[in-house]
Amino acid sequence: MKRLIFVFTALLVLGSCSDNPEENLIVTGKIKGLKKGMVYLQHIPDTVLISVDSVAINGDGNFTFKTNLESPEIYYLYLDKNDNNDINDRITFFAEPGTITINTDWNTFDTTAKISGSKTHGKLDDFRKTMSSINKRNIEIMMNAAQTNNELNQLSIDSLQKISNRNTQRGYAFAINFAINNSNSFIAPYIAVKEISDANTKYLDSIYGLLPPEVANSKYGEELAVLLKNK
Repeated sequence: MKRLIFVFTALLVLGSCSDNPEENLIVTGKIKGLKKGMVYLQHIPDTVLISVDSVAINGDGNFTFKTNLESPEIYYLYLDKNDNNDINDRITFFAEPGTITINTDWNTFDTTAKISGSKTHGKLDDFRKTMSSINKRNIEIMMNAAQTNNELNQLSIDSLQKISNRNTQRGYAFAINFAINNSNSFIAPYIAVKEISDANTKYLDSIYGLLPPEVANSKYGEELAVLLKNK
């Protein structure tokens, strides 16, 4: 009888270990060409960027991080190459439970990164590509105005401003529609609170109202709820 109780207890312990929520996120990959440096896994739990873990690279450029992710959110992979230059040394990705693979090159660290294993990051990538083209258009409008050889009259200035405003409104419309069309994804509340927090309350409320419980109770879902409460 005692032996049966022992076996049963051991099974319970093993079962509890398999349900352990620790280390539900694995971030792995390779930085091609990197022989020596420090790689950091970072995020912003509240308002301050902190390092979750770090790995010293000495030879092959491979790295692996294991951590507990409480809720899908933006994480960063930061590379310290000991070159006294922080430019282009941080990769942004949307972390979610599972294994996320990041492969890149040491000299084009953030621009050539290939990220796989996160569906939410794929949606973030799609969103940013379109928003980048919209923002690029706004920059082109302003640069064309600045580089003109002739002094602009008030009518021309007003016209350029209207074009710029329409382009900005286009960006807001795209962001709102993207969030609504992807309301079952963790990307929806992220866009609402990080990209268009100053949008009309009715649009933000519409996004929040479409979120399933799992997304509404996530990090950015809760932030959206607070944002709406304070509007």
